[in-house]
Amino acid sequence: MSITGLGEVSELANTVINKIWPDKTEQEKAELVAAVQLVHGQLDINKAEASNPSVFVSGWRPFIGWVCGSACAWNWIGLSVLKAGFMVAGITIDLKPADLTEMMPILIGMLGLGALRTIERVKDVHRS
Repeated sequence: MSITGLGEVSELANTVINKIWPDKTEQEKAELVAAVQLVHGQLDINKAEASNPSVFVSGWRPFIGWVCGSACAWNWIGLSVLKAGFMVAGITIDLKPADLTEMMPILIGMLGLGALRTIERVKDVHRS
């Protein structure tokens, strides 16, 4: 067998080995590149939405913030004030707080992202 033949056998063996036991670092790099491309794509979509003059396109994030804020205000302020007012007026009414189990993850996520933005500004690593 010639030296060239050994190189071909070596390449074939390397291909077979990589198919059976793939290199984790290369696979992880490919997954990371795909994830970064996905994030960049979403960022481009976010920029396009935010620059749109229509409130129905660019205003959905503020809308979610206002809805979540209003629900929190009702549960922790409005409900207590209304119950106290009814009690002073001598009216008996059973008011229950809103169920926030589905809304809170959205609000917490929005507040968390806001906190990250604040940290960027404090550390002066933000982009205007």
